[in-house]
Amino acid sequence: MALTPTSPPNSPTGNTPGNSKDAAAQETFLREVDDALREDQLRNLLLNRGRPILALVVGGLLGLGGWLWYNDHQASLRDQQSETFVTALDALQAGRNQTAKDGMDPLAKSGNPGYRAAVQITEAGIAEQAGKADAAAKQFAAVAADGALPGPYRDLATIREIAANFDKLPPQTVIDRLKPLAVPGKAWFGSAGELVALAYLKQNKTEAAGALLASIAKDKAVPDTLRRRTRQLAGQLGVDAVDNPAAAVIGSEAQ
Repeated sequence: MALTPTSPPNSPTGNTPGNSKDAAAQETFLREVDDALREDQLRNLLLNRGRPILALVVGGLLGLGGWLWYNDHQASLRDQQSETFVTALDALQAGRNQTAKDGMDPLAKSGNPGYRAAVQITEAGIAEQAGKADAAAKQFAAVAADGALPGPYRDLATIREIAANFDKLPPQTVIDRLKPLAVPGKAWFGSAGELVALAYLKQNKTEAAGALLASIAKDKAVPDTLRRRTRQLAGQLGVDAVDNPAAAVIGSEAQ
């Protein structure tokens, strides 16, 4: 007589279909309890700390919106200032000095240090062209002394001030003020170096002047017009300022 099996032949766990259903129902119940517990915890969190969290989220969104607006506003303002400055320069190039000055004056009061320095230097240049060398020199000196302005603009203003007063200044004063700028690699090496070399000539230091002029003429970072001028001056002092003599001959023949 065969014994009745205690579990189905294909059920290695020994669980009956009824037991499987009970386990699934129990798992579903536990999941529902867990979800309900989490919902209750979230509800308590919102009730107790909802306002601070909401204020933090709203504050963050407002801050982000303000930052995006500010960046966009600043970019638009920079574009407007750039267009205004270019228009004023076009008027200046066309000989309409007063129109150029009227266009640049608002930029000098805009608070942007770069544009303020550029406008002040340009207006000093207008005064210099009008024969007002003393007034121009004072304007250049004011820019050079303004610590709130970017360094390159202040250095340029120093060079322009010295150039405007070159004949009135002792040569050593020119050398002392511009020698720190008359160094290869500096932004205004060519312009400052040329004035220092001329001051050396006033002191009859032809060797120092010639060496400095040759250094400027060989510096490819210096504008071509300045390189040609200093090359000619160095040649008059008997200093070879040509890196490639053949190229120099071709260039002179082309002229």
